[in-house]
Amino acid sequence: MAGLVDKIEINCDMGEGFGRWKMGPDEELIKYIDVANVACGFHAGDPSLMLKTVRMAKQHNVKVGAHPGLQDLFGFGRRRIEVDPEDMYASVLYQVGALKAFLEAEGVPLNHIKPHGELFFYMQRDAVIMDAVLRAAVVYKVPVYACKNEMQKEMCAKYGLPFQEELYVDIDYNAQGALVPVAKSKMATPEMIYSRVLACALKDERDHNEGGVLKVGFDGQPFSICIHSDMPTALQNAQAARKAVDEANAKMFSK
Repeated sequence: MAGLVDKIEINCDMGEGFGRWKMGPDEELIKYIDVANVACGFHAGDPSLMLKTVRMAKQHNVKVGAHPGLQDLFGFGRRRIEVDPEDMYASVLYQVGALKAFLEAEGVPLNHIKPHGELFFYMQRDAVIMDAVLRAAVVYKVPVYACKNEMQKEMCAKYGLPFQEELYVDIDYNAQGALVPVAKSKMATPEMIYSRVLACALKDERDHNEGGVLKVGFDGQPFSICIHSDMPTALQNAQAARKAVDEANAKMFSK
């Protein structure tokens, strides 16, 4: 089974279009990231776009993970939809399996599974849904990525799944340290993202939406940073994050 990161990395949601509709500037973003979370067709993505994204990641030596979501193209996987746990299990198996076919065709390994948008929040609200998603992840024997949280960490450990904890820098946290949905977050600037990466890496701190600062809990350990490709300043965000990550890694993990 694959392991976890050994230095701070940047992961980015990619392939989030459908047909002639295109969301993020993937061709530019790919130059600044370490890992691509590729949409698997339910919240975004189609077969041709999935193949194109895998090939692009391979060309740039970027690792590829599956980004399964709720079956909600219209709402971009960010609306609340009630799903039977066994249907959820089947849904995640299906989506990750689709991406894995493209990866195998291109000789690229599956790096991880990262639930998208409302699926992540659904998992935090409902332990049965979290269990269904993680049971599906066990089949693929790769790490699961998600915002740092004890519930998911414990359930991943139960199933022997590596849990790669993330820092989100382009959306908000609340004062309790929980992630805030995109629609309820204030727009982040590249300058804010640069500062947030360094604050977390060097001081283990992150600002929250009530104006204060919270301890993240990485305690000097490497972590993954998530960037959303559908933000208006996604490219500038990725550039700022790259600069901060390279500086932090040079200080903390250079050999």
